Order: sequence, then C-alpha cells, then structure tokens
Amino acid sequence: MITVSHLSKTFYDPDGSALQVLKDVSCDIHPGEVISIIGPSGTGKSTFLRALNLLDPPTGGSIVVDGENILEKGYPVHKLRQKMGMVFQNFNLFSHMTVLENVMYAPCKIRKESVEKAREEGLSLLRKVGLAEKADVYPSLLSGGQKQRVAIARCLAMKPEVILFDEPTSALDPTMVGEVLSVIRQLAKEGMTMIIVTHEMKFARDVSTRVFFMFDGYIHEEGTPHQIFDAPQRSATKAFVQRIRKDVFDVRGEDFDFLDMESRIRRFCIKYNIAEKTEPALQACILMLDKLMADYFPMTVRITHSEMSDETALDFMVEGLQASPLKEGENASLEKLRSLCQEIVEEPTTRGFRVKLRI
Repeated sequence: MITVSHLSKTFYDPDGSALQVLKDVSCDIHPGEVISIIGPSGTGKSTFLRALNLLDPPTGGSIVVDGENILEKGYPVHKLRQKMGMVFQNFNLFSHMTVLENVMYAPCKIRKESVEKAREEGLSLLRKVGLAEKADVYPSLLSGGQKQRVAIARCLAMKPEVILFDEPTSALDPTMVGEVLSVIRQLAKEGMTMIIVTHEMKFARDVSTRVFFMFDGYIHEEGTPHQIFDAPQRSATKAFVQRIRKDVFDVRGEDFDFLDMESRIRRFCIKYNIAEKTEPALQACILMLDKLMADYFPMTVRITHSEMSDETALDFMVEGLQASPLKEGENASLEKLRSLCQEIVEEPTTRGFRVKLRI
C-alpha cells in the first residue's frame, strides 16, 4: 500500500539554522497491517506521520501510495486526503458543530454525499464508537475520551484506506485512555490498516502486527511485537522497551506520613493505567506496615510497574536483615496478604532482605 524510501525532513529557523528530524527512513506498509511506532520523545515519530500525509512535506526521498509517488510535482493532495485519514492528539473537532455534524461535514463537503446518506452513515459510525446518544451534543460537553472517539468516527466517515493515529491518548486523563484504545482494537480486528504513534507499550504489543522503534530520526529497529519487546537486537531498543516506572518511599518509623504514600500510590496507578491495582496495593501496604513488618523500621518501600510485562510490584527492603520478616504465626494477616497478591517473593539482597509483592 505504501512504500517509503530514504525519507528526510529538515526544519529551518528564520536565522537560517537547520534541524534534521527525519534522516533516512525507509519502510513498506501492507494492507491490513497495524504498525505501532514507539520511541523516545523528539525522535521524529509524529513528524514521520505528518510527512506521510503531507501536512509537513518531506525535504527528500519518496512516498509511493498505491503506485503513485505523492511527492511528485502536481500530485493532487486532496486525493491522498481521501485515502489517508488522521486522528490527532487534540481532537480538532469543530466546536460550533454538534457531534453528528462534525462526522457528516467531510462526506458532504468533499465526497458530495447527500445530507440524508451522511446522517445515516454518521449515526452508524457513532454507534460503532459508542456515542450515538451524543449525536446532538456539542464537543464542549464531552469528556476527552469521548471527543477522541468522535474524532475517530469523523475520520472513518471518509472511508480511508489507512488511518494515522498521532499519540491518540496523550491528551487524555489516564482514566479515559482505555475507551479510546478499545475502539482502535476493534478497528484492528476488522482489518483496518493503521499506523499508530503511541507511548502505550502494552497496547502496542497487543494490537500491532509490526512495531517500529524510532531513534535519532531513523527507524532504528523493526519487527513483530515479540521481536521488539521480548528479544530486541539494538541496545537503544532494549533500554527503551524495558522501562520500569517507580515511586520510592523512605519509611523511617511508625509515624511516617501514610496519607502522602496513599496519595502518591493512587496517582501512580492512574498515571500508568493500572487503576484497578490501587486498592490491593494500598491494602497490602497497610498490612505490611501496620502488622507484618511493623517491627522492622526503617525500611524502603517501592512501587514499580513494567510497561513491557504489565507487572506491578511492591518492594519492602530492610537493610541488615538476615531472614524474612514474615512469620507463619501471623496466619490471618498473611492469608489476607496472599489474597491480595499474585505472588510473594522473600529474598536476601547484598544489603539486607526484601519482600516483593506482585500485585
């Protein structure tokens, strides 16, 4: 469907200085593929998408779409726009139009469809994204997740051959991310060709047929989700995909600020889209600090979440301790702790002893 060869993009400042964002990007994209583009910020991911649909025309290379080089002089850009839809970070809905009018606008204006047909198809698409009941509502009354779902329906209304998603969840409250990703997952099941710039590693792993890791203006490594996330070949890829998020608490004694810990754990779980693990994590902390490890202050407590493995854990580390602080005599508390955790790991370290709870 799309062949990209030696694509480059350079931005020039008014003072004449240049910044090359894309350096030598080449790839093939086939019908029905779902390609996730991951990588650190500032490495050219969004610029690559904008170059593909000529929002930021490249400064070198070629892009062949359905056998035509869209960078050739005179190529009708409106023809590309009908084949290639784009969903942006910030929705870009028309605020003076209702939800349904937003979805109907392009089919009526560009495809010259009748108002009746556009209305019928628009309502069908709103049902597809779960928003038919919001058809006559204005965007200002919608949540961020609902706005993004309307933006997806509006894109689908043009019947594109491929959809480009530019970090579709980055502007959303973490609690709304799931509703947008579920719509994209459904499109993937239906065979829609999609190229998705995302920071949602678990989503990229689950939904993609291929993953591009972009670094320093290149596609640094590409492969199946298994190859990229489980067996990356390049050191930069390994460093990126094995990211572990964490928050650390220095608990000096029984009068520590538990309210601060609770607030930070709640924020941590919402931020990394693991809100369902909040209450088990907090209950486990209370059991450990008030009951099972109340005699072992000071200690370091750490909550971690791996985006690659989707594993969330609580670590309780006591320096100088020689053996596990968990005693079978406290059966009631231990049984309750086991019910909250997938696994309890008790292990010595070079500095002391650690109890790890996989939540």
